[in-house]
Amino acid sequence: MTTDVSSSPLRRAAPGRAARVPKYYQIKQQVLEITDALKPGSRMPAERLLALRLDTSRTTVRQALQELVGEGRLDRIQGKGTFVARPKLYRTLLLTSHTEDMHAQGLQPASRVLDIRHVEADGKLSGLLGITTGESVLRIERLRLANGEPMAIETTHLSARRFPELHGSLARYRSLYTALAEVYGVRLAEAEEVIETSLATPREAALLATEVGLPMLLLSRHSRDAHGTPVEWVRSVYRGSRYKFTVLLTPPTG
Repeated sequence: MTTDVSSSPLRRAAPGRAARVPKYYQIKQQVLEITDALKPGSRMPAERLLALRLDTSRTTVRQALQELVGEGRLDRIQGKGTFVARPKLYRTLLLTSHTEDMHAQGLQPASRVLDIRHVEADGKLSGLLGITTGESVLRIERLRLANGEPMAIETTHLSARRFPELHGSLARYRSLYTALAEVYGVRLAEAEEVIETSLATPREAALLATEVGLPMLLLSRHSRDAHGTPVEWVRSVYRGSRYKFTVLLTPPTG
């Protein structure tokens, strides 16, 4: 039996024949030329004006803008518009606090407590914190800011039995890690951090001044003290368009 390759949907383009460039991709390159002429933080022209300027449809412009937002070249702020992305903030994958990370970049850190309450440990939390199922866990949800701009939503879980009255201590210390060290004599010695991607939920988008469905960076940190005892489990959602992470790689020993 023979196969008619010429009619196969898997047929490749003939050698030397250039692949057809999608219209939105051409528009995307033209939009990039426009952004290159603007300063970081500048507001982009409205979709309607870009469509007129580039002689294309608003749908094509919208698709090009959406891709550039996803790539971090543009930043879309809910209720304000689309802007040329500013240089991304960085976070080193070290056991540092938000306060330390922001100060290292010359920025003013701030936090706003969104929710703080006790919850019962389920099977997952009890295993992560080394406590029994049903035991009380202090859950602290905070909005992390840099120079007044929302950067991340951080939800921390700690054993309420091990850290009694921690709620009150947080009012005296800007950094949770400082409070743990000064009040309870607990310092973090190691942590495992997992980085994934997610899409902004309606609540996350509202808090981080972005749009629903845009890329987010999802971090999970499980920290221990010098004795190997679990201290905290943290889930953080970062604006993908504003953050990048750096890590120092060294050769394995032995």
